[in-house]
Amino acid sequence: MVGPLGGGTRVGAGRSRTRAALAGTPAETRRESARRLEFELLQQVLSVSNEVAAELATVDDGILGALRERMGCAIRLRGNQLTLEGDDGKVDEARLVIDELVELVEGGHAIGPSTVDAVLAALDAAKDPREIFEDVVWRHRGKKITPKTVNQKHYVDAIRSGTITFGIGPAGTGKTYLAMALAVASLADRDVNRLILTRPAVEAGERLGFLPGDMLAKVDPYLRPLFDALYDMLDADRLNAFMERGTIEVAPLAFMRGRTLNDSFIILDEAQNTTPEQMQMFLTRLGFGSKVVVTGDVTQIDLPQDQASGLIHVRQILGDIDGIEFVEFGNQDVVRHVLVQRIVEAYKRHAEQTGTQRRR
Repeated sequence: MVGPLGGGTRVGAGRSRTRAALAGTPAETRRESARRLEFELLQQVLSVSNEVAAELATVDDGILGALRERMGCAIRLRGNQLTLEGDDGKVDEARLVIDELVELVEGGHAIGPSTVDAVLAALDAAKDPREIFEDVVWRHRGKKITPKTVNQKHYVDAIRSGTITFGIGPAGTGKTYLAMALAVASLADRDVNRLILTRPAVEAGERLGFLPGDMLAKVDPYLRPLFDALYDMLDADRLNAFMERGTIEVAPLAFMRGRTLNDSFIILDEAQNTTPEQMQMFLTRLGFGSKVVVTGDVTQIDLPQDQASGLIHVRQILGDIDGIEFVEFGNQDVVRHVLVQRIVEAYKRHAEQTGTQRRR
């Protein structure tokens, strides 16, 4: 057995010799032998390392299940032997995807069910999957933050090269998390002097009523997801020191009015809940040496129905301006549980069928 996986062969070599040997045998025997031969011709047995086998044998066979579903062939793992059975072309394609997964594992990357989709998308786009997964945006305590899909890689490259980048798409596509990782990396590399993270303080369809405390305590629930992401990327002591010095600022959007933000990396999250006037106000805070990232999901607008969303409105106005890039994410970019992908797609289909999607 030979191959990049440490072994692998297509069973049933020597088709012409076997057919010749079948000549002159009873018809029923020939048909049965032909069926066995055909079955053998569509089977590959691959030998994988212990490390790769452990990654593939995740809880509930998530990765193998994703491979079976996407590749349309039977895939079984027993010990270090991975068996592929099915249509010839599908088995070959599955082998190609598995080769790429093996190289990712051997390169130290954690893989999951969503990695299968990422590898397929990269191959479809004629890209090397390793160019995506090996683009480390930020490291913290042994954890590497990297793009997980072709679109996420495009988004990361757009932020690095551009001045204003919009990331628009459903929950779980890494829009905010990747932007914040890039912001922290820019601060560490001294490309900017401070980070400013902001959100509009809009309730998600609920009336929270009176909140006790000072102004920051009142808006803290709206900004908590940003703090959670920061604590994922920085030690608590270092983050608290940055915030005390004003190097990192997390504030509601209303606090941005009247400011000019130079040498800063500025992220506006949940931008679908801005009004057109707020979006204009925010974008015009841009100063020299600064970079802006705007993220949002136009399917989760919490504004009243008669109030236009600044995120929908802005593309109609700024879509053709050089230096401003819009990156659209889809359900294929969701890197959470596979059910999240299906939920996102189901809601999208329902909105399209019923005409309930927001137009403004």
